[in-house]
Amino acid sequence: MVDFGFKLSKSSAIVLSETADPRFARLVALEPDVMRCMSCGSCAGSCTAASFTTLSLRRVILDLQRGQTADATGQIKHCMLCGKCTLVCPRGLNTRHIILSILQVYKEEE
Repeated sequence: MVDFGFKLSKSSAIVLSETADPRFARLVALEPDVMRCMSCGSCAGSCTAASFTTLSLRRVILDLQRGQTADATGQIKHCMLCGKCTLVCPRGLNTRHIILSILQVYKEEE
């Protein structure tokens, strides 16, 4: 066999069943739009708080899906609920309600 200097790398797929927090299922039941987010980054691009902090709703949702709740709840607390992200969302998601739902479901993560 000829060696071309390439090799197969390990898969970087995330198995949600292994890392998922049961609270994420409650969040989806409370606010189903959280699964409609396509992670485009428009919300982070228009966010006033993101200019000064690490806040990114896209990253928060992905962290919650991956079971990294401490990172996500730490970021979401910087949100000022101004609503700019709602105005620019191409899917028309009510991002303020998503943020409030995240805070409600994960409030014990203090």
